[in-house]
Amino acid sequence: MKIARIVGSTISTIKDPKVATTKILICQETDPTGKVFGKPYTAIDLVDAGTDDLVLTCHGSAARQTTLTKDTPVDAVIMAVIDHLELDKQVVFRK
Repeated sequence: MKIARIVGSTISTIKDPKVATTKILICQETDPTGKVFGKPYTAIDLVDAGTDDLVLTCHGSAARQTTLTKDTPVDAVIMAVIDHLELDKQVVFRK
């Protein structure tokens, strides 16, 4: 799993039928405080996340283990919206 921030969205009217009803968002990995780094990537949104939300994403074959993504052509899913993060007994992020 990775911590990521939603930095954008995609619009795709033609999709594989297995993901036709899903929203695809653009994510960028962050450190635990929410500071972004690395290249942006797309992920299937399972939790109705929105722009600027801090989320947990799952990748690779693990991304295809949810009820909605079983046997689908996905490599990354957004599986949780983060309310707060605690690191070394300190809250480093709060929504």
